[in-house]
Amino acid sequence: MSTPVPRTLRLCHLYPDEMNIYADRGNIAVLRRRLEWRGMALEVVNAGIGDGLTPGAHDLYYLGGGQDRDQAIVADDLARTKGAALISAVDDGAALLAVCGGYQLAGRGYVGVDGSSMPGIGLLDAETVAGPTRLIGDVLIAARLDDETREVAGFENHAGRTRLGPGATPFGTVLAGFGNDGESGHEGVVRGRAIGTYLHGPLLPRNPWVADTLLAWGLSHATGGDVVLEPLDDSLEDAAREVATGRARGERTERLIGRRA
Repeated sequence: MSTPVPRTLRLCHLYPDEMNIYADRGNIAVLRRRLEWRGMALEVVNAGIGDGLTPGAHDLYYLGGGQDRDQAIVADDLARTKGAALISAVDDGAALLAVCGGYQLAGRGYVGVDGSSMPGIGLLDAETVAGPTRLIGDVLIAARLDDETREVAGFENHAGRTRLGPGATPFGTVLAGFGNDGESGHEGVVRGRAIGTYLHGPLLPRNPWVADTLLAWGLSHATGGDVVLEPLDDSLEDAAREVATGRARGERTERLIGRRA
């Protein structure tokens, strides 16, 4: 017997005012529209500075990236008022997408070039230290979720070099671009139904497979069973990803030619 699908998915948007750079609010817009196309709704609750999290109140959490100043403010509040509850929610089967600065703060912390540090909550087994240059450009990875591997395209812009713990599972393998640190060949990290990644752009408009995976995870948390979403016509999204894929592969070629020169 199939699991009944709820008509509403409950999403908690963490720090929407402070952690909203590179138009990553578009990720939530994509989640909302893909639910609407299936006759469902997205209920969004914002959680800002000083707000706590209610256990079991949400099925999907979103934490975006921000400027360094805002990220420093958020880091302390996240660790103090939300960290334990967010870890508990993910352990209970809720889904999470943490992008760039959010990815860093969901890990074990961030150390700046000047030696200053921001606390992380340790949800993700990853540590980040700022490097001397920024890693910028289109990026393409072979991502793996639920035992399925697909190409995922995005844009990265980060000074942090993120190292995963020995038992951590990367979100994907870098095909073009830099990824976590420009050396390991890893991009992002996955723990349970939580994804941490540097992919901006925003990520989900060009990668509907990732969007639907997050939605299915969230709906599965809401129902306590496995939810399989009916497919949609993703021809426009696939075309956009192909453009980004070609751009990422072209940039990689240019970098290799430059190095040989």
